[in-house]
Amino acid sequence: MAEPVDPTAPEVVAAAADLLATLRNEPATAGLAAPQIGLSWRLIAFDAGRHPKARSRAGELVVANPRLAGAAHWNEGREGCASVAGLSADVPRATRITVHGHLPGTGEAVTIEADAFEARCIQHQLDHLDGLLFLDRVPGVLSLHTSLHSCDA
Repeated sequence: MAEPVDPTAPEVVAAAADLLATLRNEPATAGLAAPQIGLSWRLIAFDAGRHPKARSRAGELVVANPRLAGAAHWNEGREGCASVAGLSADVPRATRITVHGHLPGTGEAVTIEADAFEARCIQHQLDHLDGLLFLDRVPGVLSLHTSLHSCDA
């Protein structure tokens, strides 16, 4: 379980910049969580807007201490993960979510309303903060697919 952070702390701001730099260098990846870069902190970065299935587009964003405040309209969708190369699976997720958190640097409170792919991507990152992989949400081995590349959500 990742630990809450002070969004104004210099080391958190530096980690947020690292997450964004890593995300920018991985064009097939829509999101990253601090545990994926070796930090057990509640910090996620995402930019789902470049994905063709994105409807909501919060843009390139890093959120400290994100928490899911609302979720509705569940369905299954294909997910992969940079942490589990070569596998993807159909994972049930909410298609509309509300997330509260804080912006690194200023500590300003932020609320994100996301749907479709962006909602899936954010939930995927929130799972990383809770020590879960998308595989933990798969109902069985028959839900798994192999692929030549992987990408978050």
